[in-house]
Amino acid sequence: MRQYGRINREDMLELTRRMTPARNCFGRIAGAYFDAEGYVDGTFNRNFRQLTAKEQQKNLEIAKAIPFSETNVKLREYLLEETDRKTGSMWQMLMALRECELKNDALLDILYELIGETFHAGVPYAFYMFHGSYDIPRKGTDHESQWESEEVYSFLIGACCKVSGDYEPQKPESGFLFPAFRNRSADSSRIELFCDGGMSLADLFGGRSRR
Repeated sequence: MRQYGRINREDMLELTRRMTPARNCFGRIAGAYFDAEGYVDGTFNRNFRQLTAKEQQKNLEIAKAIPFSETNVKLREYLLEETDRKTGSMWQMLMALRECELKNDALLDILYELIGETFHAGVPYAFYMFHGSYDIPRKGTDHESQWESEEVYSFLIGACCKVSGDYEPQKPESGFLFPAFRNRSADSSRIELFCDGGMSLADLFGGRSRR
């Protein structure tokens, strides 16, 4: 995996405009809570639209923090080369989770195990995963949006947050958007990684373990 190109800030802002209670693009949220040593304390998997209004707002802020972060500084685009996309890779897992829209708990459990093996934050933390769909409107020659949908962008957002008290999440320190939203279209050979702290989800793609 290597850094590749630059992210268009307008693409990210287009996505975040669909991450509000009134224009929510998420269908499902799943995740796990970890202790300081990286062992799973508990998991959850819920229909996003069945959350209370307060829960939706709180989780939208977590998800939105990834694409809304400082592009090409805290949020960077990486190319997943052919060797990164082989059988058994993290890329293959993310493709499968996107395909099932986070409805496969067995696959999610494997992901949580990999995260726990990679991150020893020294404090409790949580990993949140969101599945969203965005009907990308066609733009005319005047760059104004048309009613017709050009493509349905199906995507995942992952976010790692330290937690305090009763599993209360702090701001995300690390995360990703997959597949990359590039030129208003999905590019499954690229991922956009966010890092604003000690934890980095890039380690998952590098195959390094700290356990």
